[in-house]
Amino acid sequence: MTMAQNLGAKWARIKPMAIALAVGLVLGPFVSNAMGWQVTSSSAKAQAYVGVVEQRALICEARARAEVKEPAKLDWDARSALARKMATLPGVAEPDWEMTNACAGKLAA
Repeated sequence: MTMAQNLGAKWARIKPMAIALAVGLVLGPFVSNAMGWQVTSSSAKAQAYVGVVEQRALICEARARAEVKEPAKLDWDARSALARKMATLPGVAEPDWEMTNACAGKLAA
C-alpha cells in the first residue's frame, strides 16, 4: 500500500467525524442560543437592572413607611409624590421613573 492510498483510507474512515465536527462547530452556538442556554450581555444587563430597581424600591418603601405610617391610604398623587421624594438618591436631581413607579406600587400594597 502506498502512502497516498494509506492517507485515502484514513480520510475515508474519519471523514464522517470531521463533517459532524464542522457542522457542530457551526450550528452549535445557534442551537444553544435558541434553547436559552446562553445569556447575551443585553439580557444580563436588563436582569441586573431589574434587580437594582427592586432593591432601590425596597429601600424607598422603607424610608416612605418611616415617614408616613399608612401610605396605602394616601391617594395616587400623594403616594406618587412621596415615592418620588423618597426615591431621589443623593447627588441625583430626578429619580429614575421605574424605581419611583416600583416604590409607589409597593406603597399601595
